[in-house]
Amino acid sequence: MTSQEYIAKILRAKPETILEMEEKMALVTGKKGVLDEIVKENEHRINKTLQLLGCRDYRADRIRRALITSVQEDDRKLFKLFKRPSGTTTAGLKILFDFALELADIDKLFVLKKEKAAEILKKNPPPNTIKTLKYKDVEELLKKEDLVELFCSLRFMESEEWMHKTFDENYKKLIPQDFEKRDVKLLALSGKWLKIAERFVTKKYHNVSHLKELGTIFVIPLKIETPGETLRVFSMILHYLHEVKFYSDLFEKYAAEPGFSEKLISLLKGNNPQIVSFKAPGISWLIIQQYLAKNNENEPRLFVPHVNPEAIHWKKTEQDIARLGERFENINLEMWLDVDWVGGFFKTKAKKEELISFDLIDNWMTLVNREQRIKYLYHHQEALWNHVFEAYMGAEKMEKMMAENFNRGIINLK
Repeated sequence: MTSQEYIAKILRAKPETILEMEEKMALVTGKKGVLDEIVKENEHRINKTLQLLGCRDYRADRIRRALITSVQEDDRKLFKLFKRPSGTTTAGLKILFDFALELADIDKLFVLKKEKAAEILKKNPPPNTIKTLKYKDVEELLKKEDLVELFCSLRFMESEEWMHKTFDENYKKLIPQDFEKRDVKLLALSGKWLKIAERFVTKKYHNVSHLKELGTIFVIPLKIETPGETLRVFSMILHYLHEVKFYSDLFEKYAAEPGFSEKLISLLKGNNPQIVSFKAPGISWLIIQQYLAKNNENEPRLFVPHVNPEAIHWKKTEQDIARLGERFENINLEMWLDVDWVGGFFKTKAKKEELISFDLIDNWMTLVNREQRIKYLYHHQEALWNHVFEAYMGAEKMEKMMAENFNRGIINLK
């Protein structure tokens, strides 16, 4: 099997798509044999990881079990390092938050002023929130509740219709002067939101979320009591720290350009280019803002050359986690460094081939959701698309080109 065929098989793309991409990228960059090197390095990293795991039998089920066992052990040690985080209060997550802030090390963010956020709520009183909390009006609500916590709660308190109407009407009026530089905010919502938020947590599959425009990352209070939960919460907070910084930089970039509010709304909605955009001269890479495979694993845009900012944020997260492992001898987190794009096919007990992801995120998701017997692969596959682009253009150039072309949704290389 050729390198092009092997990579196509992992990405579920047509071999001719990968071959055409390779030929065009070679013309653009002058680099040849890139995919051969990627496959060679992939094999090397697989073997190195399996040696670290002490896994000598390369059967799919045993490799998967070894990876999940390693994640579970890492999770147990992090739980101890973070002084048994409760997951239900900001104070109970303080050590975890402090480690995340130190590792991510992000600058101040360009975010919406709090007084502007309050003004939006005053003009558009959230009916369900006021009724549920038994306040007489929005003035009493704003007086007695924390503004940022209120904004966090809106997405599971109010209807989608109210959310779309309120924010579409108000955000299109925002101007750069409505924003300011402010530190990122990490918090756990107060316990009263737990019962109310249960539906949201079920829908999103996790209890950590964020508000890009307010530079806030929040945890819906849930006890950390199952295997994988500490690592899940910690890595998601790191991911969101890198994500809010990425979008903050875009907000600030667009503040100096025409059409600020339209671009802001597009960013917050996570708009993705249509497949027709791929039909451009030269070699083109789509910029896909979301993990499309979560909703449709056969979405056509997954099978053409594309880059994904989510995979960049996760790569930085895994680099942070590996650096944490270097500081503590008894925590073997370095194993996960730069294997986000690594994976391969292995034979099952029944002699069938199975794709195994070596990506940390896919593996903790498999651990946390093991009762559902779900095997996750899409973080690895999106990371591999990014890695191919990075192999040709370089990591810094990839992120720069992504930011420069983000509102267009496509990178054209002539």
